[in-house]
Parts: sequence; C-alpha cells; structure tokens
Amino acid sequence: MTQLVSDIRILDNLLALNLNVSLWSARRKMSQEDLGGAELPPEDLASLGSKRIADPENLKVFGTLKARAFNYLDRHGVRFMSGWAIPEEKAGEIVQELLNIRTEFQKEKEAFLADYDQNVQAWIEKHHQWGEIIRNSLVGPDYVRARMDFRWQLYKVAPLEQHTDNTAVLEAGLAEEVQGLGGTLFDEVAKSADDIWRRVYHGKTEVTHKALSPLRTLHAKLTGLSFVEPHVAPVADIVQAALLRMPKKGNITGTDLLLLQGLVCLLKDSTALVGHAQKVIEGYGPAFVLDGLLAGPGVIHEQDGPAGQMDGTVDGNMDDEPILPDIPVADSALPHPAIPSLGLW
Repeated sequence: MTQLVSDIRILDNLLALNLNVSLWSARRKMSQEDLGGAELPPEDLASLGSKRIADPENLKVFGTLKARAFNYLDRHGVRFMSGWAIPEEKAGEIVQELLNIRTEFQKEKEAFLADYDQNVQAWIEKHHQWGEIIRNSLVGPDYVRARMDFRWQLYKVAPLEQHTDNTAVLEAGLAEEVQGLGGTLFDEVAKSADDIWRRVYHGKTEVTHKALSPLRTLHAKLTGLSFVEPHVAPVADIVQAALLRMPKKGNITGTDLLLLQGLVCLLKDSTALVGHAQKVIEGYGPAFVLDGLLAGPGVIHEQDGPAGQMDGTVDGNMDDEPILPDIPVADSALPHPAIPSLGLW
C-alpha cells in the first residue's frame, strides 16, 4: 500500500476539538449492609456490583445527545489526539451544531432535575421490596447537577519549535500524531463504508435515492478534509463522479446500483482505495476508476479516452478532453474490490 504520511503543515488548515460530555449513571456501589450484613469474600477476591437509584429510562436522552454530538464530529472531522481535527473553515458551522445540542442537553437536564425527587420516589415504589437499599444511597439534585455537563475546547495546534532543552523539541510527539492523520482518515472511511454496505446496499437489487445520503455525507467529510493527505481529494472526486452518474428520478437499479455497490466495496478496502486514488493523481480521472468497477472483478483495464470525465457533467463536446496515455499492464494491476454479483452479471 502507498505510504500515507500527512505533512505537519496541514496544521495550518485545521483546529483541534475536544468534547467532554459527563453523564450521571444513577448507579451506586452495593454495600455489605445492603445484603443484610451477610458474610462476603474479601475484596481482593470479589467485589459487589452496583444498584440503580433512579430509573435509567429517564436518563436515556442524555446518552442519545452525547452520541449525536460524537456522530456529528465523526462526520465532519477525523479523530486526532484526544478529540477531533476539524477543517478550520468549518469551525463556525460545527460549533453552532454543538451549541444546538448543548442547548437541548441543558433543557433536558433542567427538566430531569425539576422532577428528580418525584422520579426517585416512583423508582422506590416500583421496587418497594428493595426500597431501603435505594434510600440508603440517595443523593440530592445538586450532586446530580454537578455530574452532568456538556462542553468542548476548540484550539489551534502548533509544533514546538524552540526550547532550552532540545530533547523536548525532538520528542514532542506532535509530528507522529499529524503524520498518522491520513491513515486514520482512510480507516474511518473504510469503517463508514462497511456500515453503509451493511445498512444500505448488501443484498439489494433496488434502492431509493435515500441510499445516496450516506455517500453524500462521506463525500462532504472527504472534501472538508482534503488537505490532510494527497489521496483524499481524488477519493472525494471518485465519490462525486459516481453520484453524478445516478438518475435524477426513480429507483436505482441495474448498472447504476452495481456502480454504487462497487464504489462502497472500494471504499471499504483502504489499500485498493489508495491505489485507485493514485491513478487519479496520475491523471486518469475518476471516470477511469468507475468504469473499472463496472468491468467486474479483476484489474482495471487499459482504456483510451478522456481523463476526468464525469457522466452527467459534460456538454457532449469530447474534442476538448485530454487523451489518456496508454497504461502499462504492470502499472494497472491495482487491487480490485470483490463485488458480489447479486445476480446482476
């Protein structure tokens, strides 16, 4: 596989974002008294579990909001250090969405705390036979409030260039983190594509236009982070070219569906994906890659024709398009994702 190494200069175009969401679990540790003073094994051998002192159903909304924030950042950024790297140009948009989620979090938090005493009493009544062990571990609303929080830190990252001890500069560790960003991004793309395959395309012979939505989301992420590594922008171009080939109306079937399935399989395979992106960098264009996907399992074959042509975007004038050079067979044997036929070939 082509070595993916991101340049330290990409820090000029990104911001680091840490998200801290604290949730109250409503769990308290069981004690020996809860079990009527029964003899227990020593702590180095076994430990007691926990008990819930409030209904977990009333707390689910906070876990949902936390997951919503994490998913949003995963769609627009790439995991970096203890948080995410996000495009600096999208910082305002991203922070606005976090503000929206935090507002909802705070609203739900105040509603939960307003009804806290009643909810705890209802929980005790539901488990009246164990009411005493719940009462023994109750905490007040202020305790709960202090343990529920939603906040973030957005900051610029810069390498340490000077220090009285040169070891601090040489072993700062930031360069290694940055160099791995490209690989991390392609790993995240593969993981997302695997999820898209399972949820949307696996075993399908027909899909609606809703099936394009996760690919558009992935394309937006790649476009926003195209500066991270040279192979990212070509992958975004390949995805965009495939989307532009889709019919404007009606369900997606036949060759069009096969193209999307091939694309998702390609996105799942980081090694193959980087190899095909390299061909785009060399001038063969996204259309070359997409046509190769439709050729079926094997290698992408040589072809003559215009580079970079995307169906649905050209005006029909072929004369102005550059002509591809022949591709030597040895250079064209890129890895090709296995595409299930699903009875289509």
